[in-house]
Amino acid sequence: MKLIITIDTEEDNWGEYRTSGQTLENIKRITRLQDVFDRYGVIPTYLITYPVATDEQSVSILSGILKRDACEIGMHCHPWNTPPFEEELSARNSMLCNLPPDLQYKKMETLDRTIRENFGIDPKTFRAGRWGFNREVARNLHKLQYKVDSSVTAYTNWASEHGPDFSDIPPESFWMDAGNSGWGDLGIALLEVPATIGFLQENFALCALVWNTLDSKPLRGLPIKGLLNRANLLNRVVLSPEFADSARMIRLAEVMKKKGSKFVNMFFHSTSLLPGLTTIVNNEAEEEAFYRRIEDFLIFARKAELTSIRLSQALKMNQ
Repeated sequence: MKLIITIDTEEDNWGEYRTSGQTLENIKRITRLQDVFDRYGVIPTYLITYPVATDEQSVSILSGILKRDACEIGMHCHPWNTPPFEEELSARNSMLCNLPPDLQYKKMETLDRTIRENFGIDPKTFRAGRWGFNREVARNLHKLQYKVDSSVTAYTNWASEHGPDFSDIPPESFWMDAGNSGWGDLGIALLEVPATIGFLQENFALCALVWNTLDSKPLRGLPIKGLLNRANLLNRVVLSPEFADSARMIRLAEVMKKKGSKFVNMFFHSTSLLPGLTTIVNNEAEEEAFYRRIEDFLIFARKAELTSIRLSQALKMNQ
């Protein structure tokens, strides 16, 4: 099993839907994070937004890592700050999937071209901002000759936030032109590598069925999930240091390795590197705890012989 680490590398202004005026102080913290990755032989994939791709200092920091072949750069489209600006700014329109397909394409093409010009690379990996992915986004990726997407969050429904429903999609990678993928009608050769979310129980399909049932009316809001979690009967784990402790992330990786999974895809946001930008990391103590969770998992990964690969290298594993 291989280890993929994907980082949404973005502006400081969490949850602010505006076209300009963003700050990028968190990008300076990537040097410390990369030092950790270097110590453990990990090659991360930084998925970058338009403000990052157009900021001279941010480009310099990331280019320095890229030039020594220690990372991959991909695209992370926040539609609200990626030109052209033809839509009304709103929570609904912050989901790329809710925009007209032609406007999706124009924004994605703008960011793709900007990355090519400012980094001198041919990016092939993508993640939609706020996980706002659908068939039209996939088609536009194909038009731009992208090969790998990582916009799907396994077993997660974003409908309450105007987003897509991935509640029935497992964390395994799949080709979108495969007949059994649920996306086969697209007829495009795009590899999906979901962000890893799973269960500590081995029967993921059954666990997802129970989880989704408990998440529907009239059961939603009842404390059943918490009771099952404490009883270790239904433990849903997000493979992210933002949402899980190191012990649970390690256990999930062990379960997936036992199940024969090809990858685990750990993910988080660059905004978590600077205390105070989000509610996830509020102060220096929480910053150190955040790094400890990452490092604990990397120590496990090295012992378990989980080789680190770039997101784009998942292609070779699926041919």
